[in-house]
Amino acid sequence: MADKAVKSGVVFRPHFKTHQSPVIGEFFRKKGVNKITVSSVDMAFFFAEEGWDDITIAFPVNILQIDRINQLAGMIKLHLLVESTETIRFLADHITDHVSVWIEVDTGQKRSGIDAEDKDSILNCASAIEALKNLSFGGLLTHAGHTYRASSTEEIKRIYADSIKKLNSLRDKLLRKGIKEVKLSVGDTPSCSIVEDLSEADEIRPGNFVYYDLKQLELGSCKEEDIAVAVGCPVVAKCPRRNEVIVYGGAVHLSKEHLVDSRNCKIFGRIAMESGEKWGTVLDDSYVSSLSQEHGVIKTTPEILNQVNRGDILYIIPVHSCLAANLLRDPLILP
Repeated sequence: MADKAVKSGVVFRPHFKTHQSPVIGEFFRKKGVNKITVSSVDMAFFFAEEGWDDITIAFPVNILQIDRINQLAGMIKLHLLVESTETIRFLADHITDHVSVWIEVDTGQKRSGIDAEDKDSILNCASAIEALKNLSFGGLLTHAGHTYRASSTEEIKRIYADSIKKLNSLRDKLLRKGIKEVKLSVGDTPSCSIVEDLSEADEIRPGNFVYYDLKQLELGSCKEEDIAVAVGCPVVAKCPRRNEVIVYGGAVHLSKEHLVDSRNCKIFGRIAMESGEKWGTVLDDSYVSSLSQEHGVIKTTPEILNQVNRGDILYIIPVHSCLAANLLRDPLILP
């Protein structure tokens, strides 16, 4: 991903919410990365204390955290996200150090941000930021998260192209209205993995790619061998009559994210056996069929059931690595 960013001539500002690990952060430093993205003020503090000094919080400003935001602004080069002139006015009245402010644009995900079609509101926000001395206008930032609902790699490419088209149209309007510079920041892993030329943006912020997961595999963003995270779960019980294995690994470890297979079965994770200090190939016909708080129920075959003993470790490949990593927080880095 770092090499792709260089080839495309864009800033690589990876999202660290996926791994939340100082050790993995060092992998990025070795590739020349010195700017990062996080999803919360607390996460920004965590990585600031690890020496990262150029951080974007890719989440709309929570005005109730202004004291903590001011602390951060005094420590690092801080980039904040806004979606209203109301928040901009609040920052202007309360921020104590200079910060860079980006306008969040919704290009189709329908989560947060100003709708890309609402050009007047976006212009009003940009003009408001430019008029203030303690704020600088970073640019337009989007997360095209609707790529996660795509049914093919071609659809992902179309969503990316549509998002970039909308952002460029907005940039043109802002430049015509006298805004001096408008940078574009994009960030979803499916687009950044599948689209080869990202040069129409100024910055990319993917995060999930560092591990990938079953959802990314389903989307075509990666191959099975690219998935770099699994949750090691101890076998605690076996139910031969149902061809099921019970593991200590539930929703508090994996989340309730799921996929639906061709048989309309919910898949909460795929299974791999222990293989030395790593995990082996994902097993056919074995999957996490249900989760409660601590329990995971694995549907499997009689052959696999006979191979598994209580106390064995089964590796669960998560549907969404960001959520699993956030729940576990302390990754074991395998050789």
